[in-house]
Amino acid sequence: MEAGGLPLELWRMILAYLHLPDLGRCSLVCRAWYELILSLDSTRWRQLCLGCTECRHPNWPNQPDVEPESWREAFKQHYLASKTWTKNALDLESSVCFSLFRRRRERRTLSVGPGHEFDSLGSALAMASLYDRIVLFPGVYEEQGEIILKVPVEIVGQGKLGEVALLASIDQHCSTTRLCNLVFMPAWFSPIMYKTTSGHVQFDNCNFENGHIQVHGPGTCQVKFCTFKNTHIFLHNVPLCVLENCEFVGSENNSVTVEGHPSADKNWAYKYLLGLIKSSPTFLPTEDSDFLMSLDLESRDQAWSPKTCDIVIEGSQSPTSPASSSPKPGSKAGSQEAEVGSDGERVAQTPDSSDGGLSPSGEDEDEDQLMYRLSYQVQGPRPVLGGSFLGPPLPGASIQLPSCLVLNSLQQELQKDKEAMALANSVQGCLIRKCLFRDGKGGVFVCSHGRAKMEGNIFRNLTYAVRCIHNSKIIMLRNDIYRCRASGIFLRLEGGGLIAGNNIYHNAEAGVDIRKKSNPLILCNQIHHGLRSGIVVLGNGKGIIRNNQIFSNKEAGIYILYHGNPVVSGNHIFKGRAAGIAVNENGKGLITENVIRENQWGGVDIRRGGIPVLRSNLICFGYSDGVVVGDEGKGLIEGNTIYANKGCGVWMMSSSLPHVTSNHVSYNGLYGVAVFSQKDGSSELPRGHRAQENFSEDGDAILWETELEKEDDPLRRPITIALVESNSINHNGASGLYVQSSEALHVITNVIHANGDRGITVAQSSQPTRVANNSISCNRQSGVKVEAQCKVELRGNGIYDNRGHGIITKGDSTIVIENDIIGNRGSGLQLLPRSDTKVIKNRIHSFRAYGIAVRGRAKALVQENIIFQGKTNKTIFQQISNNRECVMQNNKFLVFKKKSDTWRLVNPPARPHLETSLRRPSAAHNGQKVTAMATRITARVEGGYHSNRSVFCTIL
Repeated sequence: MEAGGLPLELWRMILAYLHLPDLGRCSLVCRAWYELILSLDSTRWRQLCLGCTECRHPNWPNQPDVEPESWREAFKQHYLASKTWTKNALDLESSVCFSLFRRRRERRTLSVGPGHEFDSLGSALAMASLYDRIVLFPGVYEEQGEIILKVPVEIVGQGKLGEVALLASIDQHCSTTRLCNLVFMPAWFSPIMYKTTSGHVQFDNCNFENGHIQVHGPGTCQVKFCTFKNTHIFLHNVPLCVLENCEFVGSENNSVTVEGHPSADKNWAYKYLLGLIKSSPTFLPTEDSDFLMSLDLESRDQAWSPKTCDIVIEGSQSPTSPASSSPKPGSKAGSQEAEVGSDGERVAQTPDSSDGGLSPSGEDEDEDQLMYRLSYQVQGPRPVLGGSFLGPPLPGASIQLPSCLVLNSLQQELQKDKEAMALANSVQGCLIRKCLFRDGKGGVFVCSHGRAKMEGNIFRNLTYAVRCIHNSKIIMLRNDIYRCRASGIFLRLEGGGLIAGNNIYHNAEAGVDIRKKSNPLILCNQIHHGLRSGIVVLGNGKGIIRNNQIFSNKEAGIYILYHGNPVVSGNHIFKGRAAGIAVNENGKGLITENVIRENQWGGVDIRRGGIPVLRSNLICFGYSDGVVVGDEGKGLIEGNTIYANKGCGVWMMSSSLPHVTSNHVSYNGLYGVAVFSQKDGSSELPRGHRAQENFSEDGDAILWETELEKEDDPLRRPITIALVESNSINHNGASGLYVQSSEALHVITNVIHANGDRGITVAQSSQPTRVANNSISCNRQSGVKVEAQCKVELRGNGIYDNRGHGIITKGDSTIVIENDIIGNRGSGLQLLPRSDTKVIKNRIHSFRAYGIAVRGRAKALVQENIIFQGKTNKTIFQQISNNRECVMQNNKFLVFKKKSDTWRLVNPPARPHLETSLRRPSAAHNGQKVTAMATRITARVEGGYHSNRSVFCTIL
């Protein structure tokens, strides 16, 4: 028979009248007929699916307006699922005994109702045989005693759902049962509506109201298209239970409780349920994940590898250097220098938009042809972005992250992590998928080694969505969790599992709350718009938090406190109304390779004993500071790129003891690194540096202190002095390093370059501040400024080509020893009135001003220095003639005599000398992280001290 005898539209109209068995027979006629039957998907198959009284819309209750990809496939899946309860009959018929002695018998249908064969369900069950079908006609059936199911039967309500109500307490003792199209209510004598301890029960298209359902292992259950109103499902030691397309409304407690480890003793239905689960469509995402973008893994790995950055500036006039007229010979001393501030410090006269290539060659002198070459090889910081991104941020431009920082999709992450992939594919205990939990107290409660898997569910308007405690494990894939009155997901007492691909938002407390040694894997979720924090880890909580988008939360995106110790890596944390990550109250954590941007408070906020390892993160575009280390904050801050924040790059209190090393701190609006004193609490903190409120849920946060783990972490070596070492601090709006501290500080082996104010400003330092082996160059004002009453030691630094003085000091205890102070526009070293300075074994050179200038009654010991002559008509040393407190001993002054004169920085070579640095190697990396700098200065100046011949000066 050919299907082509009539138009296809006419065939479809004819076949639309056929019932399901007839459609099956027609599809077996030939290939053409088979394809014709398949083409009825949106017509006849849709009618059959929606017209079936045993099921509802395939996407009910979450998306009832969205059609499935195939109505025929949806109908097929439901049909196969509805027959699971009869699989036991096939097993019995295949046994040897039954094959010899059984007598084939048709299933009977027993009718219950007024005017029918039986008046009550109990009387019908008394006469039922194996696998009989009992049909309840419309009405209300109230059983006065407990019903015992002793033989497998099917109990079905006739008519529409809601027309048959059953008030009973049923205890199943048989191997299998199916109940369909019924409304269950508890009997007057017991809240338990249904209970089974070993058999399999299947509920299809039923309503349950105000009661309990209990399933004990090795019993199993399969529930589909059911509504539970204030009804509690209790699953104890169940090896496998499937809840699909169900709605849970108005629960006064938990809607579903999964308790106990899945029983090793499994009933007959276990293998069939497992096969049914594996044959159904998976919820694992594909490459086109709807909210996570893909990333080339090779490019991501390359993004975090060390790179070399070279800055080369040469020529007679830098296009980004300010051009100013040269002072004329014979003019007054005040007019021979740049504009001088009230404290004698040189001030730049024109704005600078350079990349840091400032040169002393900006004067329009025909005879003074100057060339300066500066090359940095940065090995300590590990840049994560290309140079184009790390250039000056454009005002008002949208933020575009390079492709190497785009998040992986969930599928990519699972492919990388085979253990997580195996966990995502596993099924054990209870499987809940495509269900709706709403308007109640709790969603799913998993306890006492329980196992539960949740896929594609919606949890809304609950007190909490999921609670996992006591060594239980949960797997949550692609769920929506929102508007919870407390935390969305709560784990405590060593709970764990996989939380992946979920959308968690608008919750009153944390999106995910991890406590008391719980250790989940939180992967590729969106956690946003929470009324408090996105994720909270406290009370020895752990966990791996990887590749998530955490944004627009009212408090910290991730909040770690009370010895919480998670691994936080590869996340995007942005647009929070507080800090991106906050570590308080002795919190720990390994925080690595995250993008933390556009947060209102600090990108990372560390206070009150917090001691995290903060490594290789991009912290950028914040509305406050990049990293805030508040009162008693500690930790290792290493290898981060801290870029274009409106406040400081790193903001520290003097009472904190962080180790800040190998970071790239650039283009921040204020200081690159700032150290401030704290006075009488947080009232003295600048705006935007308030500590966040303590997180305490259930009022028991203080109890964590009695349960804290005591463990030695090799990543967190104790330090007794705040340490800033091996950082690249450049192009920040104010000083590269600003110190206003009452405690000791070590500043070692940093590159401080091209900042908008001074390189280092020490405004207050009652305890010694040690500045050693740093390269301080091309800053808009002085290289180093020390204010009055400060104690500072400057040793082994290279201070080059700053627009102001090399060093300017008012300090009452300043030690300047073994530094190279070369090529600065102002004096190499300027000592202001009432300062007390020791200047020993330095090499000092200024192109246009004095080598050392002593202003007023400054007390100084100037001993064993080498001071090079700068420009003609400028003396090497300037001081008040009657200043007896300035002692000069054994200094060497070098002046130009002839063109062939050549000066070299040898014995020792140009500073800083990183190989002689006193800093210890970082505990995080075995390799030596240094910032090597080679300097070459070539200058053509007017020849001789009293002649016009030029002399070629080379400093190597």
